[in-house]
Amino acid sequence: MAMLTGLNNAITGMKTAQSQLEIVSHNIANVDTEGYTRKTASQNSVVLAGYASGVTIGTTQRTVNQGLLKSYLSSNAIAGTASAQSEYLSQIQMDLGTPESQNSIATNVSDLQAAFNSFALDVTSASGRYTLLTNAQALTDRLNSLSTDIQKLRGDADLQISADVDTINETLDRLDDLNDQIVKYKVLGQDGVADLEDKRDQCLRDLSGLIDITYFERESGEMVIQTKEGVMLLDKDPHYLSHSAVTQASPVSGYADGAITGIFVDGEDITNSIVSGEIKGLIDVRDNSLTSLQSQLDELAGVLAEKINEAHNRGTAYPNTPSELTGTRDFIDPANQYIQIQNGDVRFTIFDDSGKQVATASLMGDMGFSTNGDTVENMVAAINTWLTSATGANLPQAEASIDENGQVYIYTGSSNYSVSIMDEASSAVGSGQQDVVVNFNVSGPEANGQVHYDRSFKGFSNFLGLNNFFSTNKNECIYDSKILGNNVNLGVTEKITLNFSIAGNVDMGQINIYPTDNMQDIVNKINSNPNLNESIRASLVPNGNGYVLRINNMTGTQMEINEVPNAANQTSGFIERIGLEPSNVGLSASISVREDIQVSPSLIAGGVPEYDKSAGVYNLNAASNDVANEMVKVFSETHTFKQSGSISNTSSTLATYASSFVGTIASGVSDAENTLNYQSELTQSIASKEAEISGVDIDEELAQLIIYQKSYAASAQTFTAAKEMIDILLGMMQ
Repeated sequence: MAMLTGLNNAITGMKTAQSQLEIVSHNIANVDTEGYTRKTASQNSVVLAGYASGVTIGTTQRTVNQGLLKSYLSSNAIAGTASAQSEYLSQIQMDLGTPESQNSIATNVSDLQAAFNSFALDVTSASGRYTLLTNAQALTDRLNSLSTDIQKLRGDADLQISADVDTINETLDRLDDLNDQIVKYKVLGQDGVADLEDKRDQCLRDLSGLIDITYFERESGEMVIQTKEGVMLLDKDPHYLSHSAVTQASPVSGYADGAITGIFVDGEDITNSIVSGEIKGLIDVRDNSLTSLQSQLDELAGVLAEKINEAHNRGTAYPNTPSELTGTRDFIDPANQYIQIQNGDVRFTIFDDSGKQVATASLMGDMGFSTNGDTVENMVAAINTWLTSATGANLPQAEASIDENGQVYIYTGSSNYSVSIMDEASSAVGSGQQDVVVNFNVSGPEANGQVHYDRSFKGFSNFLGLNNFFSTNKNECIYDSKILGNNVNLGVTEKITLNFSIAGNVDMGQINIYPTDNMQDIVNKINSNPNLNESIRASLVPNGNGYVLRINNMTGTQMEINEVPNAANQTSGFIERIGLEPSNVGLSASISVREDIQVSPSLIAGGVPEYDKSAGVYNLNAASNDVANEMVKVFSETHTFKQSGSISNTSSTLATYASSFVGTIASGVSDAENTLNYQSELTQSIASKEAEISGVDIDEELAQLIIYQKSYAASAQTFTAAKEMIDILLGMMQ
């Protein structure tokens, strides 16, 4: 009996040593296999019926520290976020320039300021005008290209999100397949489970770089995976992600307004619940960093165009004084929209080609336009009557009209005669230049015949856009409020009504707002109104620490929004209170120097007509530079910039504001790179620690190899000795 037991012990010892040798050789063979962990198997003594019966080898186990693995997954996800941010912000920084570089957008603003300074010193210099034009075009071209690049990067980020979603789904398929194999092999008691678990862990590592994940393992060996916010990704079967990439991003397209679709799982939008990983970084770049920069560029372009145009509209170019003027404001119903002139009068003067006065008249004092206001159509008719009548300018070929686009058009009828428009303190000739206030009624008289003026503008020519320096293909089709909280008190104490009008549909529709309504309620009312929702869409756009109420006329035509006055012809001031006004969104993409000025820089206005008291007439002087000096002041004075993304409401010069968002992007790049470097080092450190615990050490495996070789040899000798003893015993019994 003892000899048989010894023989059995030897056999089990040889088998166990052989199995251990197989494990060691497998470890050595996979020393460079990515994700492979060192395998070991415990040895257990066998006792049958109270007698020692040799040794058996246990299940092959991995050497894995689950705590380190989870730390790796978390750190790798944060590194993925920072990597995406660093990559995209670095690209836009190359275009934008750094604060200390000579090629930043702030430098373009400073160069234009210097050109305006030189122009003001000598407005008669042709080279000065060309230098001014060149620098103005350089700035607008830079704004255009930056806006284009921003939207391209936003589109690229969205395409990468779509690609990452596909990769995640493929990884979930692999994990699901590995789950099935592991459960099956465990049930059947087959070898190879540990290697499959290695592959599954490697898939987890790959997945964590794209999206934040947590996991747990069931007793069956099946792994369940979800995001940190609890969105299920794998449980029995994969829960696939879906995302449709935007065809082309634009300044007005975003996730908030539905123009860019979300990331969905089982029909649920999980975009805002993703907390880390490359997809999170891409979402932040697409919806926050780049949109913030776009809004800052638009704000810069808006303030620049507004202030320069305001000054330029006061002036008249000479000697190349225009005989033809076309406004940029689109009137949707000029027969019913009213304007009222206050704080002075508007003077029209006709000059010959030598700059001498041919005729002059004031709009209210001489042309008879009502001081109480009248329609836009009647105002234009009064100008046309004066231009063509024998008692007026006596230019029978002249014309003042409203063109097919709803814009005011004025033409002297001959290139030998030019027209100048100047605001003055009163209707008296020579009363001195002073901006008038233009009150504008956007939707016509009320039912009771009363006219309520909804908006006010500074300068008559500026209101119409007759002599702008900067132009754009944008009209007032998009309105934005100031930044507000979704649940902010809107100050509504009783029902108010907002009226919407667009070109071709002046009575488009209305919504009522009540004291209990919030910003989202307003959005819902606009979007659910059947009279409005075919053309007008409303949304709450994230901006800085709040939201902007955006109302977009999808047809791209002029839109007017006004509060319907009460019986006393008064409004609550709701529109002014929430700051709802035409938006600058996308302006940086389309701003340019006025087309005819690009062809002929001599159309740049340097001064205003000068009144000769002794002769009682106005004359044009080529050396007059008062308007040029006002345009110079635009760059040296501080202006109010509305909150745009990461930059709050601020007062600064144009160049300082440009420098501020250049610095913001530089800071963002630095922060992303620092985070990426730290998280990469941390991830590598965790991986190194994992390798110390889980990795294969050749020296250690060789040492184990020698041990198991000797164990096998010793068991073999024991087997031989036991066999010889049994053979002798059998021989003696014969």
